[in-house]
Amino acid sequence: MSAVDIFFNLSVLERALPMLLRGLWYTLSLGVTAIVLGSALGVMIAITRLYAPKPLRLLAVLYTDLVRAVPVLVLLILLYYALPFAGITLSSFAAAATALTMVLAAFTAEVVRSGIEATPKGQFEAASALGLGFWVTMRKVILPQAIRIVIPPHASNCVSVIKDTALASVVALSDLLKQATDAQALFANPSPLIGAALIYVAILWPLVRLTGRLERHAKRAYTR
Repeated sequence: MSAVDIFFNLSVLERALPMLLRGLWYTLSLGVTAIVLGSALGVMIAITRLYAPKPLRLLAVLYTDLVRAVPVLVLLILLYYALPFAGITLSSFAAAATALTMVLAAFTAEVVRSGIEATPKGQFEAASALGLGFWVTMRKVILPQAIRIVIPPHASNCVSVIKDTALASVVALSDLLKQATDAQALFANPSPLIGAALIYVAILWPLVRLTGRLERHAKRAYTR
């Protein structure tokens, strides 16, 4: 049997395609959920760290430091396998979404904090002179200016989250990797794994290139 028949068996790939597409749906759903919730939570944590009372600021620092220090796989296993001992049972999707959301929120908080701190202090003073409240100032003055700095690294973090969705197979979520391994076992051929790898590349390569373009654009805008 040739290498093509082993790794690129078109007949096996055709039969495995429905399974891979089901897994792709779970992967994309998980990635979008984590990105939306993690981004929103990260912004709130960043604002808390910068402007909340000191106890809350310390909690925000502790959260970002601890979550960034714990591997995603360890956090995922703790949520799915350890929480039931405390009477809290999460589905595989909920556990994976929670873990990825927590991790992205921690990294987003640091990125947003850097963006806000890079905004000239005079913007706050000007907003205050116009009688704008804190939340209006953040929403209409500070955050729009910080976005130019925040978007490139945040886009990179979002790409990492989509890649980390593959870890959800550890908790039996039928994501793309899980479906590919199941298909590989079912057809006794590794072609479904190659197919899954090609799907990941097809999704993530354009995002990686987009991230690079955003970084170059932000660098040019910053040096003007």
